[in-house]
Amino acid sequence: MKNGQKKGIAAALVGLGAGAIAWWQYKRMSPEQKKELKSKVNTAGDKIKDTAKDVESSLSEKYDQLKGTAKEKVESLKN
Repeated sequence: MKNGQKKGIAAALVGLGAGAIAWWQYKRMSPEQKKELKSKVNTAGDKIKDTAKDVESSLSEKYDQLKGTAKEKVESLKN
């Protein structure tokens, strides 16, 4: 087995162990704690979605600007 494969397997096992501990702790939480955790996760998800939308619109604007600039340069080269 190569060194990289060993590291990959070790990382997978660590991730699996962390997931099992997280699941076990979640099962032991009170309903109020579960509700609070779900609220935090939903809030984080909403923030991520908003950020993704902002990045998407920013990239779209930049693309349109570059497209316009390229068209202008092509037109100026034709003349």
